[in-house]
Amino acid sequence: MKKILYILSISFIISCSQPFHVLPKRNKDDGQLHGVISAYNMYKKSPINMVKIPSGQFRIGPSDEDITGNLIQRSRTVSIAGFWMDATEISNNQYRSFVIWTRDSIAATELGYFKSDNKLNGSNTTNNIDWIKASTIKYDKTNLEKLSNKLIEDLPFRINGKIEIDPFKIIFHYEYLDLKEAAQNKNTNINRSAFIKSYDEPVYPDTLVWIRDFTYSYNDPMTKRYFSHPSFGNYPVVGVTWKQAVAFCHWRTHIQNSYLEKNKFSVDGSYRLPTEAEWEYAARGGLQNSMYPWGNYYLRNKKGCLLANFKPGRGNYAEDGGFYTVPAKQYNANDYGLYNMVGNVAEWTGSYFYEGAYNFISDFSPDISYDANMNDKPREKRKVVRGGSWKDIGYFLQVSTRNYEYQDTAKSYIGFRCVIDLSPKRK
Repeated sequence: MKKILYILSISFIISCSQPFHVLPKRNKDDGQLHGVISAYNMYKKSPINMVKIPSGQFRIGPSDEDITGNLIQRSRTVSIAGFWMDATEISNNQYRSFVIWTRDSIAATELGYFKSDNKLNGSNTTNNIDWIKASTIKYDKTNLEKLSNKLIEDLPFRINGKIEIDPFKIIFHYEYLDLKEAAQNKNTNINRSAFIKSYDEPVYPDTLVWIRDFTYSYNDPMTKRYFSHPSFGNYPVVGVTWKQAVAFCHWRTHIQNSYLEKNKFSVDGSYRLPTEAEWEYAARGGLQNSMYPWGNYYLRNKKGCLLANFKPGRGNYAEDGGFYTVPAKQYNANDYGLYNMVGNVAEWTGSYFYEGAYNFISDFSPDISYDANMNDKPREKRKVVRGGSWKDIGYFLQVSTRNYEYQDTAKSYIGFRCVIDLSPKRK
C-alpha cells in the first residue's frame, strides 16, 4: 500500500458531560431547594430511518439444537436497556456521505477555506471550516493540482497521466475518551488526557473484496460499480472493516453534535455499533425462542417464497431475488421494524468474539469488548459478526448463530448498522 502522506485533523472528544464553561442560571434565593435547570434546550426529534427498540429481557443463545456442538452459544436470560437502531443496514449512499465529507474537509483545509471569524484561537480544524465555501469545491484539474500530494494520486501511480483522487488519502481522524479504561484507574491524580484515544482511519471501502473473496469467479463488474454506480445507492455498503464502521459512528456523532451545539440543544447520545446481545435482541423482534426474525421453522412462507437473501438449497443464488446483495429495505421487516437483520449482508457488532463469553457476561446489558491495537495477536482482533449474508447457508441466518471476523479485514458480505442511546423524551 502506498504511503499515506496526509492526516486529517478533527478536534473533538466524545465526552460524558456538558462543556464546563456553559453554566445554568441560578434560581431565586428564597431559602428553598428548587434544583437547577440546564442552560440547554432539549432536542426531541427522533433520528430519521431509525426505530426504537424497547427495554426488555430475552433468552440469548440457540433456539434449536446446537448442530455444531461447539458450545459457544449457551442459552441464558439477559435484560437489555432500550436503544434506537437503524431500520436498515448502512447503504452505499449513506456511507458515501462520510467519504465525501472527509474528502471535502481535507480539500478545504488544504485550500484554506476557513471562517473569517476564527473563534478557536487560530486553530484551523474542521470545526472552523467554511462549509458553505467548501461545498463549492470543484474537483477539476485546476483544484486537484492545488491539492498537491495531500489528496491526489502520486505521479508514478497515475493511469495515462490523469490526475485523480487517491482513495488511500481520504483519512478520517477522530478522538474519544476511553471511559472503561478511565473507570479502572484508581489514581485520581492522572489527567484525563491519559485516556484519550486517537485514530487515523482511511475511509474508502475496499472495492477489491468482490474479487479477493472468491477465487476462480468473475466478479469484476461488482468491483467496478458496486460502491460508485447510482444503481447500487440503496444497497448495503460492503468492503468496510470494523475499524471503518467505528470511524463512521464517530463521524455521525460529530455531525449530530455539531448541529445540536450550533442550535443551543443539549448534546445527546453517541452513535456506535450494537453489542452482540443488543443485536440478537433486536433481530428477534420480540419473539422469544424463535430461530429467525419471522419465527420458526422455515425459510419460506406459505406461498413458497424465500424470506431472506441467502444461499438456498445447493446454491441457487438467484432464487431469492438477488444474485449478490439486494436493496437494504427489501423483504419484510421484523416486528420491531428492522429490515434484513438476517441475510443480505452479515453485520459487524461492537463486541469482542470470545468462545466462552456467555459463561461470565452480566445478565443486564451484557457485553465483552476489547480495543485491539495493530500489533496485537490476530485472536485479539476478532469481532462478532451476526446475521449471515447473501453467500451463506440457512444456518447462519438463525438469530443465535455466532461468527467472527478480524477487525482490520473487509469482506464483500459484511456491512453494519448503528445504534444510539437517547434521552427518554426523544420520541
